[in-house]
Parts: sequence; C-alpha cells; structure tokens
Amino acid sequence: MRFVISREALIKPLQLVAGVVERRQTLPVLSNILLVAEGDQLSLTGTDLEVELVGRVTLDEPAEAGSITVPARKLMDICKSLPDEARIELALSGQKMIIKAGRSRFSLSTLPAAEFPNVEDGPETLDLSITQNQLRKLIDKTGFSMAQQDVRYYLNGMLLEIANGQLRSVSTDGHRLATCVSDVEVDSSVQHQIIVPRKGILELARLLQQGEETLRLVVGATHIRAHVGDFIFTSKLVDGKFPDYQRVIPRNGDKVMLGDRQELRQVFSRIAILSNEKYRGVRLSLSDGYLQVMANNPEQEEAEETVAVDYQGDALEIGFNVNYLLDVLSIISSDVVRFTVSDPNSSALVQSFDDDGSVYVVMPMRM
Repeated sequence: MRFVISREALIKPLQLVAGVVERRQTLPVLSNILLVAEGDQLSLTGTDLEVELVGRVTLDEPAEAGSITVPARKLMDICKSLPDEARIELALSGQKMIIKAGRSRFSLSTLPAAEFPNVEDGPETLDLSITQNQLRKLIDKTGFSMAQQDVRYYLNGMLLEIANGQLRSVSTDGHRLATCVSDVEVDSSVQHQIIVPRKGILELARLLQQGEETLRLVVGATHIRAHVGDFIFTSKLVDGKFPDYQRVIPRNGDKVMLGDRQELRQVFSRIAILSNEKYRGVRLSLSDGYLQVMANNPEQEEAEETVAVDYQGDALEIGFNVNYLLDVLSIISSDVVRFTVSDPNSSALVQSFDDDGSVYVVMPMRM
C-alpha cells in the first residue's frame, strides 16, 4: 500500500474522521482510523462503535492498493505539524506505516484492517433528502437542550420526527424543551420517530456546511445514515421512548410579554452575576410596561434591574434558572422575543417574534 497526497486534501477529512475516535478505548483498534486506498480513491474511517464516519478523497495519482489502520491522533498531529504546501507520501513497510514529507520521516505502528469493526447495518425504513442549511438549523436551534449523562438515557439525544411532510427536532433535559420544524420532501402520510444519541448529533453538526446542497438521510430500524458530500456518517439510534413533547408545550398562557432580545440578554447576564452559583435562580416581576429582574445569593448580595417591555395585564412574579433563559435568548435570531406565561407555577413559552418554526419551553423555579 502506497499513496501520495497533499496536506490540504488530507487534513480536513482526517480532522473530521479523527473527531469520532474516542481518546480512551477498551479496544486498541478503536484508537485507529482505517485507511483504504484503491485506484485514485482514498477512504478514511473512524468509529467508536456507536458512531462511524467515512471520508473519501480523490488522489492526484493512482495508489498502490491496500488497507491498514493507523493511530488517529498521531497521524493527525503529524499532518498538522507539516508545512501547508507539503506533499505527503504514506507507504506500508511490514508492520509500520512510513510517512515522508520533505526531509521529515515518521514511522507509525499499525493494526490489521481485518480487526477494524463495522457498524452493523439494518434494513432501511425511510429515505429522504434535506438541504444542509435545513438540517443545520434544526440541530442548532434545539441541540443545546439535550441532556448530558442523564439516567433517563433517551434524553441524552435528539428526537427526529417525520410527520405531515415535516421534519421536527426535539430535545429536552427535563427542565427545558426545544423544538424546531422544517418542511421536507416526504409523503405526508409517513410518520416516524427516532432518537439520535448526543454524540451522533454533535458529529453530524460538524459535517454540515452553510449552503443549499442537499444531503440524503437514510433511516433504518437501529441506525441513521447521512450522505453529506464526500462523507458517509452513520450513528446507532437510542432504543427508547421519547416523552410526549406535545403535552409539555403550554397552550393556555394568557400573559404575553414582548421584549428586545439583546437588551433582555444583557440584563439577565448582569443580574446573574449575583445569583446563587448552584441554583442560578432569578425572579421576574411583570407589571404594565415593565419587567423587573432580581437575584440574590447566600452571601446576602442582591441585584435588580428594571427594563421596559411590551406587556399589559395582571402583575406576575415568577422564578427561572437564568442559564436556561440565556441559552434560549442566544439561539433565537429575531430582535424581538415573545414570552407567554399563565401563572407562577407553569412553564414559560418562549418564541421568536417572527415565528421561525422553533419553540422553547422553560420550567419555573421556586424562589
């Protein structure tokens, strides 16, 4: 096995594929990436048994065919350290991969390609096309509220739901919920729900570019596969039942406040400085035309600020985790944000004023 490739052509797919590889592995071969050279094509594969990413690169000249696995981090660090215009020659010599560039020479240990695991395939149940921009928006607008290492393992990921000719993303950690919807070209009678694990969502997001290029999503019983440009991404699905998110979205809020998103974000950030470091609670007091934001902490320190908002209605006082409010305000893109609440014990519904298909629910806190 031998091939020659420019540093530029190798570095991007190598970084993406190596990103899937976990640093601490039970199986030594999982620290490696699989290199397969055939004709003028080189493929690179990384996996942690849950997520797999295959990248393809066209070589300037035909390779001596072969396949081998090499340490992902070391290969990436070597390539990063070489000059921008470097041409890199990789050749297998016995059990070692010899890497030459200019006057540099490296010798890497290898493991046989036969030891490299494949993510098992199942029968396909659904195939749809979506633009990179659409899928990126669905992930960006909702990914922040996925749970991390929750015992309710089905929350450590994102629900993708296909229904009524739309693809919807939903995530929740039990304290807040985010959902966003986008029209896709799929039969309106098709209804399907899958849960993609957190790591799968994060790795898929790294692949997506800004643009209207379409990608293909193939959904199976146990896997989702995305064909994105020169990459094929595969992730196992979470085997579990996602909560009924429709029941969580409050429908009967009668108190509506409109405010300037950036101004509210700055006010919450300032008041948060003196909130309880553990619970991060702030108290919101609504009255005609004004919102007062207050916080205090165990050291008896206090902060308060009043901001003008568009609100007419009964006075209301309600507490929230300020981090959850700031997360939503940083992800909404419109200048004006709409808060809808009904009483101090009910969740708040937060939306952008121009209704971009995303909806956020934040549970209140007892203060």
